[in-house]
Amino acid sequence: QVQLVESGGGLVQPGGSLGLSCAASLFRLDYYAIAWFRQAPGKEREGISCISSSTSNTYYADSVKGRFTISRGKAKNTGFLQMDSLKSEVTAVYYCAADAGGDCEEPALWRDTRRYDYWGQGTQVTVSS
Repeated sequence: QVQLVESGGGLVQPGGSLGLSCAASLFRLDYYAIAWFRQAPGKEREGISCISSSTSNTYYADSVKGRFTISRGKAKNTGFLQMDSLKSEVTAVYYCAADAGGDCEEPALWRDTRRYDYWGQGTQVTVSS
């Protein structure tokens, strides 16, 4: 079954770090742009970072710039999101998504949930003391 699976969520104290992983089954994730979204209770799903397929250029929402790092794994079916200096307001379910179009250069496009071909089931990240 073609799917994306996130892992690495959990409970972390403010100021701490957490790394999320995204693994693809039955397709090559390096052919796709990878994006990370998050959704807090009562809020819309928000695009926070994207990495293009061909260039591996990275893009971030202003809210996470400088604290989050998106990357691809050496294996062709993995992606990662390193989150540092975490604050309580980032508590949410985090999702990875894959887009066959492969390009993240336009924020209005890569932050649009409708463009993605595959989604993971989400992993909970809770920042609390």
